[in-house]
Amino acid sequence: MNVVVVDTYKEIGEKAADIFVAQLLMKPNSILGLATGSTPLSLYEALIQRYKDGKIDFSQVTSFNLDEYVGLAPDHEQSYRYFMEKNLFEHINIDKNKTYVPDGLVKDADAFGKAYDQQIKDMGYIDLQILGIGANGHIGFNEPDKIFTYATHKVDLAETTIKANSRFFDSIDDVPKQAISMGIGTIMKSKKIILMATGEAKAQAIRDAIYTDPAPEHPASILQFHQNVTVIVDKEAASLL
Repeated sequence: MNVVVVDTYKEIGEKAADIFVAQLLMKPNSILGLATGSTPLSLYEALIQRYKDGKIDFSQVTSFNLDEYVGLAPDHEQSYRYFMEKNLFEHINIDKNKTYVPDGLVKDADAFGKAYDQQIKDMGYIDLQILGIGANGHIGFNEPDKIFTYATHKVDLAETTIKANSRFFDSIDDVPKQAISMGIGTIMKSKKIILMATGEAKAQAIRDAIYTDPAPEHPASILQFHQNVTVIVDKEAASLL
């Protein structure tokens, strides 16, 4: 792993955006793996500015998102499709027909997961995947478990995840209890991965991801087996390294 420590949250986004710009200059029709939540917002803000400045072009890009809440329609204000539209897609020249987010309303999650993974495989797998990390070490919504789940799947969210995400909802009771998440196997097929984290609350998770023997109880630790991972963190998130 290549670990980059910066001073501020904004710098995390700028460093990640540099990698995105280089990726799209090298391969304009790249397959991008995108994430939601507060951590990648600095990246998306930086990418929008780079686009406005004429430094990056998304016209040939295809994107796949990591996850979506079960039970939320795409136009729900807390859905991840809505998040991506408002925080990135509406501000750049990406083809909306080539942006894919798991369907939170799907009836057969297993069939959907197989189709989603097959679509990613048919595209040649993800060229550049962005990841955040939960305080419990989850990537995507792959929660700590007894095994690594390979494929895109429906997952029961951990209580710590539900509590952490409740800040985006009126009440913790409104937070969905399940999600559809890209699996560890699909994530690991990505050619390049950026893991972003900010704040002291993520320090232990970052330490476990880098130093703990890979185990499903620490999902992000699997990234130690990937050949091209860049970890971008601020000083607080890096405080236990």
